[in-house]
Amino acid sequence: MTDYLADVQKYDAGADEAVVGKIVKHLGIALRNRDSSLVSASDLKELDRVKESWCGKKLGVTGGDADAAVDAAAKAMAGDRSKSRVTFYYLVAKHLDKLATL
Repeated sequence: MTDYLADVQKYDAGADEAVVGKIVKHLGIALRNRDSSLVSASDLKELDRVKESWCGKKLGVTGGDADAAVDAAAKAMAGDRSKSRVTFYYLVAKHLDKLATL
């Protein structure tokens, strides 16, 4: 858990450990596999899954707002070759002002 929190804090120094914990719990088994624990920002199908599953189903946001949030997270993490799924999802939720609803 501390590794996930430390990675999120590279992008948001004030990240709440409880919120990060909720994202980790939501992702569950996906975090056990290195490949599924990372987000490929260059894979459009994967970004569409993030928009559908995370933005749409979990956060209740679709359309242009979801697109903008995923794009913002991808740009924020552009310098990081290994984009942690936890951090990516956190940044998307933060952009959508949905951290409190997790």
